[in-house]
Amino acid sequence: MKELKKILKLHSEWLAGDGGERADLSGADLRWADLSEADLRGAVLRGADLRGAVLRGADLRWADLRWAVLRGADPSCADLRGADLRGVDLRWADLRGADLRWAVLRDADLSEAVLRDADLS
Repeated sequence: MKELKKILKLHSEWLAGDGGERADLSGADLRWADLSEADLRGAVLRGADLRGAVLRGADLRWADLRWAVLRGADPSCADLRGADLRGVDLRWADLRGADLRWAVLRDADLSEAVLRDADLS
């Protein structure tokens, strides 16, 4: 988890224009991680395993989540505007109140996902 905290800190610096570096968590095992309220704008999470992860209120605008697994995850109230969710496994995910405007959902599996009050426009 120390490594994840370091990656998130560097990503925060990158977002602020203070050096740092863009978070690349491609293929990372983030099962059951608590990323509530995390600022992951523009982060690369391609193929990451986020099963059961808590992403409540996280900012994932324009993040690359292609082929990630969010089965049973809780991205409720997350900002996923413009996120690339192609091929993402969102089965049983709690997307209540999530903002999915402009998100790319091609080939995403939303079976049994909770979409109440989610913005899919």
